Amino acid sequence: MFRKLVFFATVITLCVVVLGAYVRLSDAGLGCPDWPGCYGKLTPHHAAEHINEAYVAAPQGPVSMAKAWKEMVHRYLAASLGVLIIVIAGLAWRQRGRLGQSPWLATALVGVVILQGFFGKWTVTMLLKPAIVTGHLIGGLVTLALLTWLWMRQSEWRPSHAVSSGLRTAARVGLVLLSCQILLGGWVSTNYAGLACTDLPTCQGRWLPEMDFGHGFHLVRELGQTADGAILPLPAMTAIHWTHRLGAVVLAAYLIALGVLLMRAGYARDGRLLLALIALQFLLGLSSVWFGLPLAVAVAHNAGAALLVMLLVVINFRVAKSASA
Repeated sequence: MFRKLVFFATVITLCVVVLGAYVRLSDAGLGCPDWPGCYGKLTPHHAAEHINEAYVAAPQGPVSMAKAWKEMVHRYLAASLGVLIIVIAGLAWRQRGRLGQSPWLATALVGVVILQGFFGKWTVTMLLKPAIVTGHLIGGLVTLALLTWLWMRQSEWRPSHAVSSGLRTAARVGLVLLSCQILLGGWVSTNYAGLACTDLPTCQGRWLPEMDFGHGFHLVRELGQTADGAILPLPAMTAIHWTHRLGAVVLAAYLIALGVLLMRAGYARDGRLLLALIALQFLLGLSSVWFGLPLAVAVAHNAGAALLVMLLVVINFRVAKSASA
């Protein structure tokens, strides 16, 4: 039962992360401009009068019935996940003798979920401030990574042979590089910089376009603004986008090398899956630019990042166990 609950929570977390990307990319993050309810109501249906008034006042604004439902379905699913993680933590303590493992990982997950709840609140109350929205994304992926590790601890997988400590280090570096690239991708998305460069492989017709890293990567500022309240200039958006592109090339090269190392070390399935996922993710990134950031492709790109996180966590778990075998 414990293993099934952890697996179910992992799947729900993946759904929450992808749905959150869909909400953000479809401009529904302020579909309900308060928290935790919608205009103080439990559902958008009960808040229909307020939503319709806001829509009539600003038809192109962030509030509509469709956007409100997107936002609230995401909140309902995230809240359900939080309850499930609390149940898992309780079982981890109650059954720690039978499980034969420390309950502190499950307990840490409760803390992460509580923090995620605050980030969800701040995302709305602080009007999509980039640093807060990016933090919310990273929190979701940390939850996914920890649950994936907890799920692997419940599996019956056993190493067939020992591997070198070098491969263990390489897998860890791969996860760190992936985390940095996802952080950059989140910064691109939350600053709406996905189309700052619309050509490939150059950016604005140049390999090194005009860029403003100071304003682009200033953390404490409002959406679309510099720290002093001016409109965020195009060179700042370009710097964000270009840095993510560069990171994608570096990460792809590293993970391809890691995939080859895994296959040579006897982990052919993990290596092949890693190569397939990084190729798909790279193509999705190119397609996002080439086709003008279509919603389906952008959401799939976020889903690919989440799947890569899960796979790198699984690889690190297996390699760690093999290195100690």
